[in-house]
Amino acid sequence: MPDLSAPSVSYAGLAPVLIVLTAACIGVLIEAFAPRHLRWKAQVTLALLGTVGALIAVVLVAGRNELTAARAVAVDGTALFLEGTIAALGALSILMFAERALDPAKSAFVASAALPVGSSADRKLAAAPYSQTEVFPLASFAIGGMMLFAASNNLLVMFVALEVLSLPLYLICGMARRRRLLSQEAAVKYFLLGSFASAFFLYGLALIYGVSGTVDLGEIRESAARSGSSDALFVTGLALLIVGLLFKAGIAPFHAWTPDVYQGAPTPVTALMAACTKVAAFGAILRLLYVGFGTSEWTWRPLIYSIAIASMVVGAILGITQTDVKRLLAYSSIAHAGFLLVGVIALGDAATAGRGLSSTLFYLLTYGLTTIGGFAVVTLVRDGDGEATHLSKWAGLASRSPLTAAVMTLFLLGLAGLPLTSGFTGKFAVFRAAIDDGAWPLVVVALLASAIAAFFYLRLVVLMYFSAPADDGPTVGVPGLPTTIVLAVTAAATLILGLAPSAVLDLAEQAAVLVG
Repeated sequence: MPDLSAPSVSYAGLAPVLIVLTAACIGVLIEAFAPRHLRWKAQVTLALLGTVGALIAVVLVAGRNELTAARAVAVDGTALFLEGTIAALGALSILMFAERALDPAKSAFVASAALPVGSSADRKLAAAPYSQTEVFPLASFAIGGMMLFAASNNLLVMFVALEVLSLPLYLICGMARRRRLLSQEAAVKYFLLGSFASAFFLYGLALIYGVSGTVDLGEIRESAARSGSSDALFVTGLALLIVGLLFKAGIAPFHAWTPDVYQGAPTPVTALMAACTKVAAFGAILRLLYVGFGTSEWTWRPLIYSIAIASMVVGAILGITQTDVKRLLAYSSIAHAGFLLVGVIALGDAATAGRGLSSTLFYLLTYGLTTIGGFAVVTLVRDGDGEATHLSKWAGLASRSPLTAAVMTLFLLGLAGLPLTSGFTGKFAVFRAAIDDGAWPLVVVALLASAIAAFFYLRLVVLMYFSAPADDGPTVGVPGLPTTIVLAVTAAATLILGLAPSAVLDLAEQAAVLVG
């Protein structure tokens, strides 16, 4: 008889995920029963409490190393570090969602997403001082799914978490108040391509289960060690799993959705996707490759090696051709995904694997903070039709708002990886880990790609400081308290993690533990 007893569940270890998902569920009830005039404050407060509460829970349960819920979810240093990173970045994103001082209509989100674009009712509500407050519980569900995605030790749970994080993002990508057709186009593209990626992942899951008879990552590793991993179905299944995860991380050549979705989605949603989704996707990649297939690195190492080169080259070269700030940051994210894979490659022996893992964790944190800060600045530069994202609109920005230009320059230098910024420290850490593992040719390519990518970051800096402002140039909005907090936190982190990163580097090194 099969064992039908209930599995043991560590509710303390699962507390970060449970807190966020509970906040999301309560948010749905608020949408159903609370009066409209009370929903905004209630939803903002609840979403922030959920993310901040999850971050506090991560701190309280730090040090645990266990598998819970029938080995389906890992509670270890890496999972908790990634959950804390996602919770912190998610809280900053929620603050951007809550900004009401920049848009005359008091929100970046549409008042009623169900209305046809261009209809009389839609035009009437374009200036309405309220919006779809459903975006807050949807964002909370996405953040909760991301946290579970990064901690999944079971391919089936990983797939469920992938859908929990993806479906809300498909919806809120199409809820921009301005340029609604572009926003809805972005949502449709993201949904269709995301569905294909999910199908790849699910098919790979089925093949791996057919070969090993299990979906548990630890048991998959043991099965591969016992019977060998040269089976064609095993290799094909792993390749399909990797394709699904690479799509979610926005890594070339599975990046086609990234520029269009980043450009069309509301900028707060773009910030959430660019930072938190990438952290979650790389968390799942690390756990899949290190725990499930760590003894079969020959099957995936050449693939990751080549994809890292492709992503760095595509992101750096195509980024030069962009004329829209959001698309530029999208190709920046593609290039940075390649840099992150440089750290993933550093599996090697136990010591090097720990260094590769810890450097990747640190890079994810620094990249997420800098990216959210960059998108927060994008929300400040506005014209009559909302955000002014065309590069020509940013000409002479320093003469209009020196502080805004200075903050954006800091974030751009951080993304370029210049010294004294967090980006330099992050790149140095992953490159050193890869060199120690013998992957110095990959580091050479990464350095060349970094030099190329620095061109389009510095081009925007030159445009802001050394170009004459246009007569019909944009205005620079005065941010409210939420965006001010985001800018202050991200700018301070970009400097501190560049000047004095040792404490966080040590924390990432201590967190570089994967149980399975």
